[in-house]
Amino acid sequence: MSVLDRTAIIAPATFNRWLIPPAALAIHLCIGQVYAFSVFKSPFQSHFAAGEVAVGWIFSLAIAMLGISSAIAGTWVERVGPRMAMVAAGAFWVLGFLVSAIGIAGGQLWLVYLGYGVIGGIGLGIGYIAPVSTLMKWFPDRPGLSTGLAIMGFGGGALIASPASNKLMALYGGGPAPEQLVAGLTPTFLTLGACYLLAIALGAYVIRLPHPDWAPTGFDAAKAANHPAQTTGSVSAKQAIRTPQFWLLWVVLFTNVTAGIGILENAAPMVADGFGIAAAAAAGFVGLLSLANMAGRFIWSTTSDYLGRKLNYALYLSVGAILYVVIATVGSSSLALFVLSALVIISFYGGGFSTVPAYLRDLFGVYQVGAIHGRLLTAWAAAGIAGPLLVNSIVESQAAAGHSGMDLYKLSMWLMAGILAVGFVANLLIRKVSDRHFEDEAVVSKKSEADRAGAHEAITGNGGAAAHEAAGASHRIAALILAAIVVAALAYGLVETAIRAVALFTA
Repeated sequence: MSVLDRTAIIAPATFNRWLIPPAALAIHLCIGQVYAFSVFKSPFQSHFAAGEVAVGWIFSLAIAMLGISSAIAGTWVERVGPRMAMVAAGAFWVLGFLVSAIGIAGGQLWLVYLGYGVIGGIGLGIGYIAPVSTLMKWFPDRPGLSTGLAIMGFGGGALIASPASNKLMALYGGGPAPEQLVAGLTPTFLTLGACYLLAIALGAYVIRLPHPDWAPTGFDAAKAANHPAQTTGSVSAKQAIRTPQFWLLWVVLFTNVTAGIGILENAAPMVADGFGIAAAAAAGFVGLLSLANMAGRFIWSTTSDYLGRKLNYALYLSVGAILYVVIATVGSSSLALFVLSALVIISFYGGGFSTVPAYLRDLFGVYQVGAIHGRLLTAWAAAGIAGPLLVNSIVESQAAAGHSGMDLYKLSMWLMAGILAVGFVANLLIRKVSDRHFEDEAVVSKKSEADRAGAHEAITGNGGAAAHEAAGASHRIAALILAAIVVAALAYGLVETAIRAVALFTA
């Protein structure tokens, strides 16, 4: 049995589930660096002598490949388990940074498209879905909280990467001037790649799957919270895409992501153009957005355990549309109003991501929820192209028409409000999945039986129960070390964000 096999990571029935969230957070904090991409946008434009749209395509390609790879690899991830998936994700993600560094050093923008966009994007997709489906299995009593724990790391990636990337570019380039930041690009990409390699490797070691006989203390599935759309059966990934519920939720996710990503991808230049903020302070805005993104992923998904997924999405889409109108009309008159509105919108954006896996679980059951989630993320791929392309094209056309400052972005904000309204209607139309789509329970039970046999083999094949317990002790130590690293990294991001937030309002 290989250490990467699914059967090798089935935990004992007495395992402590709170050792698993640090592993999920570790990989999501690494791949969540993609949300800090706007920090590199201006240096890339200067280095490659490229425009908004040309550089924006790097980010769009990464998000597109995230959706495509998660859809294609979703069933594979469910079959092989999270450890092998995390190792594969880390390999693609780090290789993407290495190829991008070569492209930057050689002045070849197409290599950055290939590295960060295509290769790194594949790592994003595989790395995104593996921890999410795993944590939902560990927290059947709190599916919203579990997805929030996993996905808040992805939202918080920029909280760490944004200030760290700026400091690394300044360190390697010799200072914070624009031309010095450009000079520090290549070593910054190499350093980030090395750090992410170590963190993802440790997370892959720590990750475990629950034993089929395990359940949270006092948990009774029959008495668990029941939402109106919650299914009583199991739906396969193949059958799920044949239901209207899947495609309505696809539209909901697409609209919520398109609207949020329009701000995220242009965060630093938007606040700089609109309010004359310096680059370092603008990076503080990116950090604040990351904080709101991360907090929204945990807070809103957790509240969905009580309010229901449908009601939460109605809140994200309706209030988000109103706030976009606020930004388009009076947001440019006040930096505080603009920042506050943007933070709430991005918290809804993050909440939408962390709520949707639990929404899928309600609709289709936990049987192949990871694979279904992967297919749904094609909505993110489409939005990753549509959102930045719409905003960047409008910005370039408004600049060509002689507009400046926040006037460059107002038309985009109106468009995003309309897109969210479409998603609001789609969410209202979602109903409970019909019984005719349910998988045969005999087929579903085979998966549990295979995991039970794998857990037995893992014990007997590694020297018996005593040796298995010794290995468990080393695993607990690794999990605690990883938890300390995650906490320290988040603390660094929070402190840096607080410092830069002060600069944002005092610059």
